[in-house]
Amino acid sequence: MEQGPRSGKAIELEFRARDRSLLEPAVARVRQYMDTQVQGLRDIDDTRSMPGIEWRLDVDRAQAALFGADVSQVGMAVQLVTNGLKVGEYRPDGALEEVDIRVRYPLAQRGLSALDEIKINTANGLVPISSFVKRTAGPKVDTFQRVDAVPVEYIRADITKDVMADAKVKEMQTWIDGQDWDPGLRVEFRGANEDQAESMQFIGIAFILAVLLMFVMLVAQFNSLYQSFLIVSAVMMSTAGVLLGLVIMGKPFSAILSGVGVVALAGIVVNHNIILISAYNHLRREHPELDYVSLIVRAGAQRVRPVMLTTIVTILGLLPMAFNMSIDFVNRSIIFGSQMSMFWVPLSQAIVWGLTFATVLTLVCTPAMMALPHILSQLIQRLRQRPPTAMAHEA
Repeated sequence: MEQGPRSGKAIELEFRARDRSLLEPAVARVRQYMDTQVQGLRDIDDTRSMPGIEWRLDVDRAQAALFGADVSQVGMAVQLVTNGLKVGEYRPDGALEEVDIRVRYPLAQRGLSALDEIKINTANGLVPISSFVKRTAGPKVDTFQRVDAVPVEYIRADITKDVMADAKVKEMQTWIDGQDWDPGLRVEFRGANEDQAESMQFIGIAFILAVLLMFVMLVAQFNSLYQSFLIVSAVMMSTAGVLLGLVIMGKPFSAILSGVGVVALAGIVVNHNIILISAYNHLRREHPELDYVSLIVRAGAQRVRPVMLTTIVTILGLLPMAFNMSIDFVNRSIIFGSQMSMFWVPLSQAIVWGLTFATVLTLVCTPAMMALPHILSQLIQRLRQRPPTAMAHEA
């Protein structure tokens, strides 16, 4: 149970208050709003008690003492009319669990009026319990739910096709924030919304730790903070590509699969920049007579083929999955929208869009950024070499 989902429905709203009388009116108010004003919801249910009557038996202990009646005998006598009095257990042949043996009055004698006709043995003989027991009707009490010892109630709902749960949660949250609730009442979204927030937090921490670990390893390899920062910045480019692609396709960002796709994409993009900058550093050591522009052009020409081959092979391999298509080579069939491929669609879409966007920027922005330190160095040297009089005259 701990490994499974918290809620079977997309939207789960929790009402929490120490005063239980505040819960049901608030649940009824929000339920009416969801039924009448929120579009795209289905199968709405709540945990309020169903309307009904519950009979209560109040024992007058002083009156019972006058008759010499034992209160425990009253409970046993009432069980003979209701659920039955347990007298033993037995296990049938082939059964795994024991079955209770219960004694009850015949069906014709188990009506509501039978509660007034029950008699118990006392020191003075048989005495009807109606002599010292008062039967009253009250509202039916359902199962009480508590979280951290605080009473709670829930409203749960599913969403219709092509409707995003996040959009409905934001719409309902805006309405809830604008209502005047009792200070002792708290209304919060739970279930899938809470799971998504925790997943986003986990993915965010994993992404930051992965980038930091990459940066430390790159500094140890290249012995250059600027080149390490340049390589890691490609991760931001790929993330921007993922978000841009999802906006173009009108797809939601999946906290788990799209987030894992972004983390996996970071390794591919970083590798492209590593081989490009490594080639530049190697050429600079082998040909110190060449200027930086020639070195950058040669490094780009040498590494454009492995970068493009890796990108094209990865994208073409993931495109069928990104379009929710499964190819069965054994049965020679193509299936769209299968259950297996549907699960991996957000991950493959994140890698395809992010890799496409980041590869183009890698081949353009990374060479330009490698030339930036040389351009700034030349600019500083020109400013230093200018005569002071010329600079003063220009000023």
